[in-house]
Amino acid sequence: MLIKFIKFIPVLAVFLVTTLVNAQPYPNKPIRLVVPFAAGQGADVAARLIAQKLSEDLGQAIVIDNRPGAGGNIGAQAVAKAAPDGYTLLVGSNGTHAANPALYATLPFDPIKDFSPIAFTGSVPMVLLANNGFAGSTTAEVIRMAKAAPGTLNVAIPSSTSRVVFEQFTLLSGASLFPVNYKSSPTAFTDLLGNQVPLSIDTLIAAAPQLKAGRVKAIAVSSRARSEVLPGVPSFNEAGLAGFDISAWNVWFAPQDTPAEAVRVLNAGIVRVLAQAEVKQRLRDLGLEPGGNQSPQAVGEFVAAEIKKWGDLIRRAGLKAE
Repeated sequence: MLIKFIKFIPVLAVFLVTTLVNAQPYPNKPIRLVVPFAAGQGADVAARLIAQKLSEDLGQAIVIDNRPGAGGNIGAQAVAKAAPDGYTLLVGSNGTHAANPALYATLPFDPIKDFSPIAFTGSVPMVLLANNGFAGSTTAEVIRMAKAAPGTLNVAIPSSTSRVVFEQFTLLSGASLFPVNYKSSPTAFTDLLGNQVPLSIDTLIAAAPQLKAGRVKAIAVSSRARSEVLPGVPSFNEAGLAGFDISAWNVWFAPQDTPAEAVRVLNAGIVRVLAQAEVKQRLRDLGLEPGGNQSPQAVGEFVAAEIKKWGDLIRRAGLKAE
């Protein structure tokens, strides 16, 4: 009997250790944060800043796992299929959760049913830009010029987000402009600076260096209110296009059925991090507007509304993923 008991001790020890670990408050081991963007991009840099501060707040390491590709679908799918234990999270975006359901014929995940929203971490307004030789400087002047010569005023469009903003602009203004598609922001800026196109719609992150250098001018931002990053530039909503409110954004998600306590802890921690003055300033330096004090339920309602908004505009434009 003694020999049998001695053989049982290692098994008992493993059971006790496992039980004690599981009984500890969440989190009690490192967390993996999947970022569906390439390392070094604005959203990735912001995610790393927030993760570092959240790690200090929670007392656990947060390991960044960059999984770019397929418009963010690869990373999103990895999290959708992960164990719902609070230790695998996703930096979701307007791309993965709002645009892609309309852009792709099928998705390897359901943006609502497969995820538990945690926290809204920030947004990036889009900006209507003009080269310095363009005669107009306000939204009203752009609309007037476009209506005077329908379909002849070219606008550089370097992304699907830019195209969605373009569609909203033409829908609300009634002006007819001509979209010119580009593969990336740098190529669009090359033609904007070279006077090949008079206007462009791009993220504030991409536009910030050109604006600071005085190479281009900002006409309006796409967020409902003015951006703290560009306080002197009016929003489209303020400039007369009532209800205009489209921005790129990031929301942290966990797999669906993640324990409510884990979601609560993460939400509270992220809210504390985003309230730090240093974090707010560093995010704004990147061109992002920090998120606020929203509950997971409020974040879920926001995402559902964005899915409809982006889907309607994408279908109106007839856009499809390439």
